[in-house]
Amino acid sequence: MAKYVESSRPIETCQICDSGDLSSVLFIGYIPPVNTMPEVGSVPREQPAFPLEMVRCGDCGHVQIGLEVDPDVLFPYSYPYLSGSTRILRDNFADLYQQCQEVLPLGADDLIIDIGSNDGTLLSNFLAGGHRVLGIDPSRAVETARNRGIESLTAYFGTKTAAAIKQSHGMAKVITAANVFAHIPEPHAIVDGILELLSDDGVFINESHYLLPLVETLQYDTVYHEHLRYYHLGAMKHLLEPHGLEVFRVKRIPTHGGSIRVFSARKGRFPIDASVSEAFAEEDRVGITNGSALRTFRDRVIRSKVELHALLAPIKANGERVYGVGAPSRASTLINYTGLDEGLVDCVMEVSTSHKLNKYVPGTRIPVLDEKKLFEDQPEYALLFSWHIAEDLVAILRKNGFKGKFIVPLPSPAVIDA
Repeated sequence: MAKYVESSRPIETCQICDSGDLSSVLFIGYIPPVNTMPEVGSVPREQPAFPLEMVRCGDCGHVQIGLEVDPDVLFPYSYPYLSGSTRILRDNFADLYQQCQEVLPLGADDLIIDIGSNDGTLLSNFLAGGHRVLGIDPSRAVETARNRGIESLTAYFGTKTAAAIKQSHGMAKVITAANVFAHIPEPHAIVDGILELLSDDGVFINESHYLLPLVETLQYDTVYHEHLRYYHLGAMKHLLEPHGLEVFRVKRIPTHGGSIRVFSARKGRFPIDASVSEAFAEEDRVGITNGSALRTFRDRVIRSKVELHALLAPIKANGERVYGVGAPSRASTLINYTGLDEGLVDCVMEVSTSHKLNKYVPGTRIPVLDEKKLFEDQPEYALLFSWHIAEDLVAILRKNGFKGKFIVPLPSPAVIDA
């Protein structure tokens, strides 16, 4: 266990402005890394669990967690996530390419670099468009990317990696970071590395889970150790401006239950789109800027936990079965925070290609099994852990033959019999 203690570090100042004025938003508990998944049938052994707490900076308003866990623990080479397995992400990355072409027409010689490139789904759009591409990712997903013809570097991104790429590939016209910009420690060093590689007229595009819908729709389940920061546009501005980067366009996107796509470039390179001022005004209106929206967040989260147990109690008392559907990372946070176990959730279904099959949900003995079992067994209830796409999931599962009822755990636990 000592090696896990040594590989974590309390974060006692704001990662953006270095202020020590941090206040707790929500303590979720001692949670295992969301991708620590023992094989089904294996003997239970000690698993690491790290404190997970959301905190807010009183000076710049940035929201982050209070502990940094070593990337080798969180993102091992065996990391099981593949972005191409999710339709909404495939569609989103195609949209990113189209919007990028509108903002910054690209030529065949222009280099596009994706940080945290995973299986190359994002870069595949640029490759099909005839551009040079390079992916950077520490996990085995790069093997899939290489098989798709996408040049990929197996590495963590940082200033040293950036310097080596600059030497070997030259400067990039576009650098993207989709759902990873909040994952990497030392955000100012990340931006330094990006600037090392970005051409003078280049654009940095990042996509991050957005604090505004996280709070509004109670998505505490997207809080886990991989996500060090929970960006809103005000905090993003505080991070980028000291490096000479200016946000010139933003777009709300549906990925991960509500994210934001932020375009930035060296100051004065692009006209400022109206979408920027509109986003700032919305953050002010909702109470993200001054933090008022976060003051009731904790109470709402606790209430949802109690309501979920109240919903499940009579179902289990009647001897009825509940199968989970989907084992995204967010499911691990929800399951561990609410205290679900194999007595409440019999198993969790995943697609047949998932690397998570035949493993246990972290911190539990709930097995992750092939989704064909859902249609063969026809349990009375399917608990949707990817509840943020519940409408799509219900339609797909009904089409495929599931006859039972659905449980949506958040923002207010409810049964759907559609």
